[in-house]
Amino acid sequence: MPLSIEDFGGDGYLRLRRVHLQNLHRDGSVSPRYFCEFVDRPRHGTDAVVVGLWHKNASGQVEVLLREGLRPALRFGRPPDRLPLPDAAPYLLFTEVVAGILEEDDRGEEGIRRRAAIEAMEEAGLRIDPAAVVLLGRPVFPTPGMAPECFYLTCAEVDPATAAAPEGDGSPMEEGSRQRFVPLTDAIRQCESGEICDAKTEILLRRLAAHLSPT
Repeated sequence: MPLSIEDFGGDGYLRLRRVHLQNLHRDGSVSPRYFCEFVDRPRHGTDAVVVGLWHKNASGQVEVLLREGLRPALRFGRPPDRLPLPDAAPYLLFTEVVAGILEEDDRGEEGIRRRAAIEAMEEAGLRIDPAAVVLLGRPVFPTPGMAPECFYLTCAEVDPATAAAPEGDGSPMEEGSRQRFVPLTDAIRQCESGEICDAKTEILLRRLAAHLSPT
């Protein structure tokens, strides 16, 4: 049961929230008091949408869009002296599928589909009909020990020939991004080899493969 809540920061993008708790057991006894800390976004949505944009090439092979973009937290948040194993990766550009935060007015499946379409245009320059966005099963929680965020996994078929320059969302974080279509089987193989090391991307790719090849 929550006893009190403290907030730290929140003037920027993220806020640290500390919830003071005590477990109430079935026999009426209680645990010692303790606290749980997590990070949230006080001015943005809690959850995010992940979007697998795919098409079939001339030979009928499924290709999926991968995006390389800036992730400064990886570049500056992994000091070598604190890592269990050496990591020589520069993490200047990080490979992912399209994804974005669900804003407060993105409600219900309609809102999720609408946000997926917005992100496809902003990050890949591909216009899609929100009604054509498919939800790929239940959402997943990437870091439940430190954030309440969950990912809604989606996909949509696109025509690469219609791609325009990505609009971006106005943030310098999206400068210099690169987009490319690769065979879906190759993308999954790159996850297994470590060339792609983004968890949401691997889950999305595997769910997309299952969706397109039902057994």
